[in-house]
Amino acid sequence: MDVKIEESWKEQLKDEFEKDYFAKLTNFVREEYRTKQIFPPAKLIFNSFEHTPFHQVKVVILGQDPYHNDGQAHGLSFSVPDGMPAPPSLVNIFKEINRDLGLPIPKSGNLIHWANQGVLLLNATLTVQAHMAGSHQKKGWEAFTDAAIRKLAEGRENLVFILWGAYAQKKAAFIDPAKHLILKSVHPSPLSAHNGFFGNNHFSETNKYLVSKGLKPIEW
Repeated sequence: MDVKIEESWKEQLKDEFEKDYFAKLTNFVREEYRTKQIFPPAKLIFNSFEHTPFHQVKVVILGQDPYHNDGQAHGLSFSVPDGMPAPPSLVNIFKEINRDLGLPIPKSGNLIHWANQGVLLLNATLTVQAHMAGSHQKKGWEAFTDAAIRKLAEGRENLVFILWGAYAQKKAAFIDPAKHLILKSVHPSPLSAHNGFFGNNHFSETNKYLVSKGLKPIEW
C-alpha cells in the first residue's frame, strides 16, 4: 500500500503497510473521515514523522491520543497550533521546563520547533473523533506506532525515550536501557502532575545525556 509518509519512515515501516491490520485500519480511518468529524486534519495524521525523519530522531515523547476539541490537534503529541491556548498538560510541561531550566513560559503551544530539532512527538493513536476521547483506540494505530518505537529502539542508539504516565511507560518493555536513556514519571495532566511530574528534571536530564554522547542539546 502506498502511504503518504516521510520517506525515511516509509522505508522503515514498509512491512507494516502490507499487514492485514493496516489495511483494516486504513479502511476504518478513511470511512471515519468521510462520515464524521475527525482530528487532526487528514493531511496531518503523520505530521510527527514529517518533521522528525528516522535518522534525525534524538528524543521520543510519547502521548496517547490526539486532542479531541476543535482546532487543537495537528499531528504532534501535546502540541497545539499557533493561536490555540495551551491545554492543561502542556501548561504543566511548560511550568516544569521553567522550573528545571529557568526558561520563560512560551506564548505559543506549538512544539514544531522541538520536532524540527529531533524530538519525535508521537501519539500512540494518530486519529480521534471530535469530542470523543479515545474513540480510535484499539483500531490498529497502537500496533503501527509500537512498530515505529521498536524500529527506533533497535535501529538507533543513544536516544532519549520520555514516558509520562502508565500507558507510555509500558513501551519501556521493548527499549534496551543499555542503548538508550529511558525517563519515566507520572503524566503532566493536572490530575497527576503534583505526584512526581513537577521536579522530574526530564528536560535537563535529556540534554545532559545528549551532550554526554556528543550530540547537540535540545533548545526547549
